[in-house]
Amino acid sequence: MNNTVTILGCGSALPTRINYPSSQLLELRDKQFLIDCGEGCQIRMRQYAVKTNRLNHIFISHLHGDHCFGLIGLLSSFGMLDRTADMHIHAHPDLEKILRAQLDYFCEGMPYKVFFEPINPSRHELVYEDRSVEVYSIPLKHRVPCCGYLFAEKERERHIIREMIDAYQVPVREIARIKQGADFVTEDGRVIANERLTTPATPAIRYAYCSDTAYSEKIIPWIEGVDCLYHEATFDSSMLPRAKETMHSTARQAAEIARMARVRQLIIGHFSARYTNQQLLLDEARSVFEATTLAKDGGVYRIGTL
Repeated sequence: MNNTVTILGCGSALPTRINYPSSQLLELRDKQFLIDCGEGCQIRMRQYAVKTNRLNHIFISHLHGDHCFGLIGLLSSFGMLDRTADMHIHAHPDLEKILRAQLDYFCEGMPYKVFFEPINPSRHELVYEDRSVEVYSIPLKHRVPCCGYLFAEKERERHIIREMIDAYQVPVREIARIKQGADFVTEDGRVIANERLTTPATPAIRYAYCSDTAYSEKIIPWIEGVDCLYHEATFDSSMLPRAKETMHSTARQAAEIARMARVRQLIIGHFSARYTNQQLLLDEARSVFEATTLAKDGGVYRIGTL
């Protein structure tokens, strides 16, 4: 199923019986992107029968253990499974120094290569691009350099109306131009408007991941109008002083960001281990932004149709 996000872990620093630390697998335009890789990520993949045959890029938000302790185990297992495709890890430059030593010690002779793609968490910029997807960093407000990520589909081509193409005897060589919005000129010079030959393209999907972060309205211009926002909601409002101290957000604050950014859907996660009943967090967020969903380990959420 395409355009989905699978939550592999939505807890915070301390894992619980119901929530592993942060990790999720985004599927967009027939590609897979792993966002953060907390301890136990690969175990969750096995438990939820998650296939990773199209996973070639991992994006790490910051270098706190609950967001990257699962990396060495996952990369090692890929080697034992005879993976041959290159793996690219996008993260703060320090991660290469930390992880390279582990790879050299524990994973000598792996059948695939790991490439580190350094990013500057303090800047909003394009950090990855291919033919159909762009990924931008989103500077966040945390105790260490940290950034979220915006995954944006590139605009799709318009849909051909086959009956009209046949009716006007459009040559095959013209189809690509028409999909891109061009009109068609017949042999006798008539201009056939593109709107008669095509229907609008499927809207491009945008997904934003913002964890870990204190409340920050600075991110709003970068996430405005996204189809789905994942925003941390570590605490409820009664723990606001603790949230400020640790530079995390409350559920209400996450919802305020979603409301001001006019996003279509909000998923809240990164829950403190103190909450055995997370409905409290969901209720608080929904009091501000109704279109809020509570993240659950193993949950698969279709972006744009939650």
